Amino acid sequence: MIKRTLCFSNPAYLSLKHEQLVFKIPEVENAPVSDSLKRDAVITIPIEDIGIVVLDHKQITVTQGLLEKLLENNCAVITCDSAHLPVGLMLPLCGNTIQSERFRQQIDASVPLKKQLWQQTIQQKIRNQAALLRMVHGKDVKNMLVWANNVRSGDADNLEARAAAYYWKNMFPEIEGFTRDRDGVYPNNWLNYGYAVLRAVVARALVESGLLPTLGIHHHNRYNAYCLADDIMEPYRPYVDNLVVKLMRSGVNTEEITTDLKREFLIIPTLDVCINKRRSPLMVAVQQTANSLQKCFKGELRKIVYPDLSETELE
Repeated sequence: MIKRTLCFSNPAYLSLKHEQLVFKIPEVENAPVSDSLKRDAVITIPIEDIGIVVLDHKQITVTQGLLEKLLENNCAVITCDSAHLPVGLMLPLCGNTIQSERFRQQIDASVPLKKQLWQQTIQQKIRNQAALLRMVHGKDVKNMLVWANNVRSGDADNLEARAAAYYWKNMFPEIEGFTRDRDGVYPNNWLNYGYAVLRAVVARALVESGLLPTLGIHHHNRYNAYCLADDIMEPYRPYVDNLVVKLMRSGVNTEEITTDLKREFLIIPTLDVCINKRRSPLMVAVQQTANSLQKCFKGELRKIVYPDLSETELE
């Protein structure tokens, strides 16, 4: 089931009643109007239908009861800063009935296994980047496909970086000298926002599969609580890149992240991807990826299941 992604960008009262998220507008709630008008202004959404909640305004009030129920239902809650960029992510501590067993399998995973899993991850990331460059810009990507095939265990030769340099040089040809930098020029801010939504989707799926999103197979920054999510999202990044290209080509005439633009990015969980030769919404595909990773840690599989962008028809 595809869960809903909700973004609140204006003052709001968010509470819980009868297993429903209750949304009230403060201006209406405090205005001298009839109770019937106040009731008409209230919106309710079943908790079980919600997968991600984005809180993007300083005057949003959320009750503890609502947060508890959202986390019980494995919902990811994202908070944004003054620049409207995601700055925090809240996930449930317990997302699977046999979580401690899966934690142990993940912790005990051997170094060679993790290096092989990272090799598979980078190979598919480069292949998806190559597919996007070819389909969107008609670029020659033979070099990228060679790099993907040559990635060794643990990406010892750092071919990910070589592919990235070529990829970003050609991804936005209309922007001279564009480089991927979190604090860089537009559309880096768009990419940041899209990747933050993707990261939440991936982290949520990992928790639901009973895995610790903190313990990565490659990333190991001591200050990063979502190293595994950052690992597993790599082959999915080109789907966000494609969305950014489409928005730029559609004539969106703002470099800022507006409410309308955020609404476009909230479709990321429903993007069409091809995984295991079948079309699937991105959120469902990510769950398949997380489940396959859990089976790799358990010893039932030796390969992570990732989407193949070359099999997806881009609009």
